Amino acid sequence: MNTDLPFSGATKSESAFSPQSYLFVPGSRPDRFARALASGADAVIIDLEDAVEPAAKAAAREHIAHWVSREHRVLVRINARTTPWFEEDAKLGALDGVAGIVLPKTESAEDVTATIVIARRRVSIYPLIETAQGMWNAMAIAKAPGVRRLMFGTLDFIADMGMPDDGEPLNHYRSQLALISRVADIDTPIDGVTPDIDDHARIGRDALNGKRLGFGAKLCIHPKQIEAVHGVYRPNEQELAWASRVAQAAHHAEAGAITVDGKMVDRPVLLRAQRILALAAALS
Repeated sequence: MNTDLPFSGATKSESAFSPQSYLFVPGSRPDRFARALASGADAVIIDLEDAVEPAAKAAAREHIAHWVSREHRVLVRINARTTPWFEEDAKLGALDGVAGIVLPKTESAEDVTATIVIARRRVSIYPLIETAQGMWNAMAIAKAPGVRRLMFGTLDFIADMGMPDDGEPLNHYRSQLALISRVADIDTPIDGVTPDIDDHARIGRDALNGKRLGFGAKLCIHPKQIEAVHGVYRPNEQELAWASRVAQAAHHAEAGAITVDGKMVDRPVLLRAQRILALAAALS
């Protein structure tokens, strides 16, 4: 697995923490870059694709090149391999401040390797699965060199599939991406955006739905969404108390079965408790 984590705050433990919120900011708005880093999001994605008009893409690319640094580490969503901007965008991957490339409309492992070849270093790649073809080839994409996590581009996917909405009808595909990520031995996938910026209840429901299906993070389009996403993916007091009881029982146990709260604790349960405690320690 890759270790080049794009934290907006560099003090989190890389071994215990993976970003749970990814905030988009338009590449054409350099005045917002620093604010995005200070928003509380775990990772920031400067966008050269949907958020930037064709005539402004070259200038946005220059904004990124002049701003990113080891102190300003971000992900960059470039334009798809099929577009005329792909090659120049992918060259940004050579910059130290670019912790990863978000690759839209990824449909094959070759899309990933082409990006790395142009970047001329093994930068972390975050393929966006946004089409039926991309979903069909998701396992090969997940196993491609440099891939850290899969992202689910839900809005583009439902458009490509002719589906009515991005909620429950997509859960079958969410489950597929979670399973593929586990089998490919990469980090948990990242769920798509919730377009309703001010509907905090819906953002929380959407995040919880993804978490239940094996996702580990969510894309955000506005800083207002971050708190609701963290409220779902961060361990709560009840989970922390349970994990502590499990860890203590395992520590003091002798040979034989371990029970906590009347339930047997086997190795998978202990590992889950240890992950919760490690995440809490990394966030403290």
